[in-house]
Amino acid sequence: MNRLVFNNIFRFIFLVLIQVLFMNKINFYGFLNPYIYILFILLLPFETPGWLLLLLSFFIGLTVDLFTGTLGLHAASSVFAGYVRPAIIKLVGEKPEYDITTQPQLQQMGLKWFIAYALLMTIAHQLFLNMLDVFSLDEIWQTLLRVLVSSLFTFLFIMLFEYIFAPRKEKL
Repeated sequence: MNRLVFNNIFRFIFLVLIQVLFMNKINFYGFLNPYIYILFILLLPFETPGWLLLLLSFFIGLTVDLFTGTLGLHAASSVFAGYVRPAIIKLVGEKPEYDITTQPQLQQMGLKWFIAYALLMTIAHQLFLNMLDVFSLDEIWQTLLRVLVSSLFTFLFIMLFEYIFAPRKEKL
């Protein structure tokens, strides 16, 4: 359990640093904005209590807000992602009945499950973030295009991080 807490603290710091130092520099005409920090919310254990999930989601969003000066935009979007996470997990498929430390990772859940889960979570986060950022229906098609492009780009980075940094299964 202590290792799980340490891994999540390290993941929090690492993803915020990657987001602030590298990902925030990527901006292609306002359409291509990857937000890799949501991987922290995605990889929290299944059995994380709802109040803790929302609190951790708020803190990672607030931390990104502090470094980017967006005044609660990422905090609100992260809390929304934390709020819809249990519903998306149920929508994608039932979680396994393992121990309390089981995480929704690619190698534990399988490729098909993880793709559906990560893609839905990313789209939900991006939709809320961009709609809150624009806060108008005047440019709805441009906003939806921005959501689509940013979601796909963020999803590609999430998959890349899962393949590079995830621990490998040992072969017997």
